[in-house]
Order: sequence, then C-alpha cells, then structure tokens
Amino acid sequence: MDIKQIQDLIRFVSKSGVNEVSIEQENFKITIKTNEAPTYVNASVPTHQPLAAAPAPQPVSLPSAAPAAEAVAVADTSHLITVKSPMIGTFYRSSSPDKPLFVNVGDEISVGSVLCIIEAMKLFNEIESEVSGRIVKILVDNASPVEYDQPLFLVEPK
Repeated sequence: MDIKQIQDLIRFVSKSGVNEVSIEQENFKITIKTNEAPTYVNASVPTHQPLAAAPAPQPVSLPSAAPAAEAVAVADTSHLITVKSPMIGTFYRSSSPDKPLFVNVGDEISVGSVLCIIEAMKLFNEIESEVSGRIVKILVDNASPVEYDQPLFLVEPK
C-alpha cells in the first residue's frame, strides 16, 4: 500500500463516520481509528432553512452595537480563500526547529509554494499552495494535531 492509498483511506474513514477500519495484507497491516462519535442528523430540521438564520442568544452585558460589528467582520473575510488540511497529522510551520518558517502572515505565495508540513504516520508531507495570494492568517499553532479538511491558512487571492 502506498502513501496515496493510505491518505485516501484516512479521508474515507474521516468522511464516512466509520469508527475503525483494519486492513491486513501479506507484509502490511494498518488500523485507523477515530475518537469521534458517529454523526446523527435530525430529520425534522428543514433543509431549505440555513441553521445560521436562527437568532443567537445575546448576553445582557453586551452593547447593542456588538452584533453589527461582528457581522461586518464576517463579511470582510468572505473574499478570503481557506487552505485546508488534506490529511490527518501533525502541523509544522518549518522543516525542522532550526530552519526558517515556510510562510508568515503577510507573505506573498504562488501556486506550488510550500506552506507547511503535515506529519502522518512518520511521513512528512509538504503541503503546497493551490492558489496565489497573500497569507492573511495562520489558523493552527506549530506542532499541533490537525484533522482532515481543517482550515490551516486564510489567503487573500491576487
């Protein structure tokens, strides 16, 4: 089994809701387990109404202008592209502790630029950008575990 097949298997397990998958071949054995409980969907929730439309409870101590400011902040980030993790693993911002960081906030990136490394099963995978633009925010701390499809970076496209 090659790394691509392993990554596909990890993606399958994380998306499917399966809690455990074991595969055994001649000289190879892999078991992938998730810590998450299965996801259940309530069928009584109408699908045509977005969940975000429900009014959020407001604490009494907040000034009345706070919700409007919050809405503006959300609208400002709508043009940004989110770079997500293609796999489960450990996120690293540089190739080793004594090497420079791959990217910082404000850096210009292009398609193919290495953004970070994700270690999965003792393999270090360079994550390359699929977009050109400027790094606006780094959403994950160095040496933190990441999940499949977890947002890693916000990029302002060129």
